[in-house]
Amino acid sequence: MATKAEELGVEVYPGFAASEILYDENQIVTGVATNDVGIAKDGTKRETFQPGVELRASDFENTGRITLLAEGCRGSLSEKIIRNHKLRERGQGQHQTYALGIKEVWEIEEGKHNPGSVIHTVGWPLDTKTYGGSFLYHLDDRQLAIGLVVALNYRNPFLSPYDEFQKFKQHPAVRKLLEGGTAIQYGARTLNEGGFQSIPYPIFPGGAIIGCSAGFLNVPKIKGTHTAMKSGMLAAEATFKSLVEGSSMELYWENLKKSWIWEELHKARNYRPAFEYGLIPGMVLSALERYIFKGKSPYTLKHGRPDHEATDTANLHAPIQYPKPDGHITFDVPTSLYRSNTNHEHDQPPHLRLRDPTVPERVNVALYAAPESRYCPARVYEYISDEKGDPKLHINAQNCLHCKACDIKDPKQNIEWTVPEGGGGPGYTVM
Repeated sequence: MATKAEELGVEVYPGFAASEILYDENQIVTGVATNDVGIAKDGTKRETFQPGVELRASDFENTGRITLLAEGCRGSLSEKIIRNHKLRERGQGQHQTYALGIKEVWEIEEGKHNPGSVIHTVGWPLDTKTYGGSFLYHLDDRQLAIGLVVALNYRNPFLSPYDEFQKFKQHPAVRKLLEGGTAIQYGARTLNEGGFQSIPYPIFPGGAIIGCSAGFLNVPKIKGTHTAMKSGMLAAEATFKSLVEGSSMELYWENLKKSWIWEELHKARNYRPAFEYGLIPGMVLSALERYIFKGKSPYTLKHGRPDHEATDTANLHAPIQYPKPDGHITFDVPTSLYRSNTNHEHDQPPHLRLRDPTVPERVNVALYAAPESRYCPARVYEYISDEKGDPKLHINAQNCLHCKACDIKDPKQNIEWTVPEGGGGPGYTVM
């Protein structure tokens, strides 16, 4: 797709991470700046140092500049814009809620492969108070995409989404499908699950937010590519009119509400919050939405607490004992991480930052039994005993899959995910 865009005259800059919003003297967004590269862990400049670059939107015939942010789920710059301009409150008003999707790509035996087959499940192996489910997609060339999506408003701090996924693969029907096959890729990413109730007002002075940065995922379908692309098309049309005709970017918001995106998400709005009441009530309410009301119910359910506030203290739950990986169907994290081709420059400032370095030991360990050591699907966060035998948090930033779960789920919102040097991260290959 990048090649197609470049053929049309679009300039693409791979390997550069946008780390800063640029403003003019009137606090109107004028573009973004990439981060400096070649900075060592101690803050000194290495021989490879290159300063960041300011990418400013063109002032088209003095009609203004437009910057469109399309960073995906929980985009760093988009979240700052949403907070600073209170766009969530100006939109549908509710907070965003998220899920963590963990995925493997397998090459399975010919006789078990059914190209085009799509299977979704809900519930097991998750407990009845945790929303989530699996997907199995039969791709071409004997390949199978298999994964588990776990809502990040789960309560039990001992729950490990990674280990729940490994447990899912032990189901007899799933294990039979995978036996004789080979796991060839691994990855993880958070998803927007707030849906219609969480759509922010997408326009800010000097630009707009599009795609999953705004959050247009259709939760029951686990599908958002189509809505993301459509929102980009609507924003592009509004941008063109703004630059050429001098009209307002408000046109993007107006057309968004008239589009099939709005209609589709409105019909699907009650599925996700229905499971705030548990698996069985959620299934009942979803059946009513699907077969009786058909998306036209007279009520709109609200989301529960934000994901980071949903975690219970450890004293309310018992530790979960997960089975050890067998190395054939189930795997440990280092083995899976190898399949993600994740790589970061080791000698760089950490891109995972603690707002208060005392919180991990003082709060997370003491009250929540160190949940970051389990919700991270790359084991970035681990506690190592110091010389006194007390646990101290160690951050393996080089393992980071850029899933953003830590930025969302940390009970005190103490972890800030920032962009590393451009080009760092998982190296997923096109299958």
